Amino acid sequence: MTDLSAQPRTFAVFDGDLDADWADRYSHATALAVDTEAMGLIHGRDRLCLVQICDAEDQVSCIRIALGQTEAPRLKALMERASIEKVFHFARFDVAALATGLGIRVNPIFCTKVGSRLARTYSPRHGLKEVVMELVGVELDKQAQSSDWGRVDELSETQLAYAANDARYLLPARDRLKEMLQREGRWELAERCFACIPVMSDLDRFRFTQTFEH
Repeated sequence: MTDLSAQPRTFAVFDGDLDADWADRYSHATALAVDTEAMGLIHGRDRLCLVQICDAEDQVSCIRIALGQTEAPRLKALMERASIEKVFHFARFDVAALATGLGIRVNPIFCTKVGSRLARTYSPRHGLKEVVMELVGVELDKQAQSSDWGRVDELSETQLAYAANDARYLLPARDRLKEMLQREGRWELAERCFACIPVMSDLDRFRFTQTFEH
């Protein structure tokens, strides 16, 4: 893992999809950190606006998704490649957003929020900011979290920096969480939870909210 400084080692912004060079760079990774930004939290109503990716070499890309866009072939190929683990925080939302917006079926998945709930049972705080602060030693600036991501052609430097950092620290957090889960004998349970995330995401997409209730 490359040491993480204030700025990514490499940073690029793309419109609609990764270019061939960056898609090839990422295709050799064993794990990619992924995050998304949307207009809101309701799938089908609130569109996907931005997808952020970071690899273990701290190469960060932001893909701006245009209004009405329904596919991103290079991104789809990466997200569906079985040899690359995709690491999210609260994967349930991002996986649903990618499926709804771009028809992408993400797999395999590691979720740092689920991992934190299983590993950090001594804490009630499992937000990305708290997880990264404890496990990576970096304090995230969440000031731009609630902002207008729909202006994809006019995203500010503050918004892009926020988006990049939300992805940059997921891989080291994932490494720490996996160590903790293995140490506590909970890794197999975590893997089973991660495997359920696409199903949970589909239930969210189709508004099934009480499927497992009595």
